Amino acid sequence: MDRRAFLQKTAFGLGAAWLGSKTLTQTAVALPSLPQKFSAADTVVLGKTGIKTSRLAMGTGTVGVGHHSHQTALGIKGLSDLLLNGYDHGLKFFDAADAYGSHPHVAEALKHVPRDKVTVLTKSWARDTKSARADLDRFRKELGTDYLDVCLIHCVSEGDWTERFKGVMDVLSEAKEKGIIRAHGCSCHSIQALRAAAKSPWVEIDLVRINPIGAYMDADPDTVVGVIKEMKAAGKGIVGMKILGNGDMRNRQDEALKYALSLGLLDAFTIGAESKAEQEDLIRRIAVVA
Repeated sequence: MDRRAFLQKTAFGLGAAWLGSKTLTQTAVALPSLPQKFSAADTVVLGKTGIKTSRLAMGTGTVGVGHHSHQTALGIKGLSDLLLNGYDHGLKFFDAADAYGSHPHVAEALKHVPRDKVTVLTKSWARDTKSARADLDRFRKELGTDYLDVCLIHCVSEGDWTERFKGVMDVLSEAKEKGIIRAHGCSCHSIQALRAAAKSPWVEIDLVRINPIGAYMDADPDTVVGVIKEMKAAGKGIVGMKILGNGDMRNRQDEALKYALSLGLLDAFTIGAESKAEQEDLIRRIAVVA
């Protein structure tokens, strides 16, 4: 399957979303009481990378495909203002990607905050060394920064991706040695890819799909949690996505948030708000459910 066909097929599976279908069961999931208080602005460390950031990342890729998303539709100033509003509420984690087209919007926000106070995560669709090197150069120019905190290989689905894309992995490893990036990893879109990521020493940070109803996930929640536990034991940084089930849990946000927090496995998680009101409501909900 070529990139264009894959993007079309997965348009509604990319990025964190507030909106989506109602196709899945609405059965409530029994969740344990949380052992501690949490807030969206909690300072967390991503695995063994030493990168400190906020528990909640601000997603910019709701239906992120073809260099466009619901967030980029807000315009450069609109999305930049949304990111800065989050920053003012303690959110220091900007979750971008080339596929979302959100680099210019993040770049505008970075003009107004200390660079070392925010974590910039982005993702490359490169599948060969030449494209990977070109992406690193272009991304830094688009973002207006000398370095990237986290660069992920975007949307890996092949079970043998650690062999198939070794050239890209080597480029990112070299970039880390040169200080161009601080950490590397992947975002997974199949259980086979997720298992390969768990076993790979190269993966420092993994973006993994997780929610209590299994919506837009790589497998059922119990299976995915089992793999995440393996990742956690290996010291990988784990960032959850699809926390609201790509919108299937938009009317069950508290349940979804409590589930993510109750796992005790996610260093951080990303959700894409589309307005300041949504963003601030999300921040409030995280504090209340915790």
